[in-house]
Amino acid sequence: MELRLDGKTALVTGGSAGIGKGIAKAFADAGANVMITSRKADKCEAAVADIGGECDFIAAHIGHLDQAERVLGGTIERYGSLDILVNNAATNPWAGPMIDCDVPRLDKTYEVNLRAPLQWTQTAWQMWMAEHGGSVINIASVGGHHTSEALGVYCMFKDALMHMTRQLAAELGPKVRVNCIAPGLIRTDFARVLWDGPRGKIIADQLPMKRLGEPSDIGEAALFLSAAATWLTGHVMDIDGGECVKIAGELPLEDG
Repeated sequence: MELRLDGKTALVTGGSAGIGKGIAKAFADAGANVMITSRKADKCEAAVADIGGECDFIAAHIGHLDQAERVLGGTIERYGSLDILVNNAATNPWAGPMIDCDVPRLDKTYEVNLRAPLQWTQTAWQMWMAEHGGSVINIASVGGHHTSEALGVYCMFKDALMHMTRQLAAELGPKVRVNCIAPGLIRTDFARVLWDGPRGKIIADQLPMKRLGEPSDIGEAALFLSAAATWLTGHVMDIDGGECVKIAGELPLEDG
């Protein structure tokens, strides 16, 4: 089955690289009008050229409170609608035990990873979706399902984003569907420290699918949620190569 988004308009935050760019590419290939946003105009411009199709950009910092209305309004002005919002942009300024995280880095992680998705969804609802309907996709992480030695702060907010997805789905239906994708380890620059070098192969070999994820894998999932899953809302979709079901180790059998 070919999934199409002809005549639909999608906005992807953090769309100039990595997962966001992979989602934008999948949407553009399916015929959507795609607006991407990210902080640096030159990176956005280069990404638009790579994505192809009907794609444009508005440079912005999603954590700044005055940017949502400007970008969302600009998307509606440019393409005449706002059918899909992908809250993908993320940051991780702290690596280490949560107990040692300083307030400025805690606040920045909250600002981009949780406050911004809520604010941008609120603005999309107020400016377009309350009247016309639509779909919101939040990009979380499988890290939100468990604790982490070094990424506890980041994972805490991704866990909160999953709950926010369920809450907004309950509030905004039936006009708007709200779903979440929780990627496993994806080969992006953002996550390079986790997969670069021999470590990447070791991790991949432990997965049932025997490879790490690519941005296009998340693009495929986002396309499904946008073009086909018309009765699906409040759902968290783990796209992780089977990490959630990998065999942790053999248990000894008891006699008898």
